[in-house]
Amino acid sequence: MFERDLALPESRREAFKEPLGRELPESELDPADETVYLTVGDVVSLVFRRRGVVPRLSVYDGFTERREMTDFARLVEDEPRAEVANPAGTITADLADAVRRGIDGEVALIRVDGEEDLAVLPCLVLAPDGAVVVYGMPGRCMMAVEVDGRTRDRAKELLSAMEEME
Repeated sequence: MFERDLALPESRREAFKEPLGRELPESELDPADETVYLTVGDVVSLVFRRRGVVPRLSVYDGFTERREMTDFARLVEDEPRAEVANPAGTITADLADAVRRGIDGEVALIRVDGEEDLAVLPCLVLAPDGAVVVYGMPGRCMMAVEVDGRTRDRAKELLSAMEEME
């Protein structure tokens, strides 16, 4: 899986709008918690860091709701990171590989040139059971998805709706 770049066809985008997981209030973040977190998005990653919780992996693009959001990018600008291109509506093989390396502990940050929204799916497929993938619902809340067989299968189902790119 993830050997080739994947694209989400316009006709299948509706299936991706239903939220996965549960709302995660900021008050639940505890620096003493040993949960393996993976965050997707600038705002979510910034909230975690400000609460003293450093995720195993944070995937970000420097933007939020199409506006430049530099607080998180500035916060981590001196930290080592992987940088990958990932156009909107796609999951590139490079992004999936960087996620795999992040889960393995090789990198803790992935800066995406393009859009990181769909990175939730490779995170769910590749992370170990018990890890929690957190992403943002713009203007609403953070959503947390605990990785297990059921959520991994749902992610694979969504991935099957995508098309391999040439």
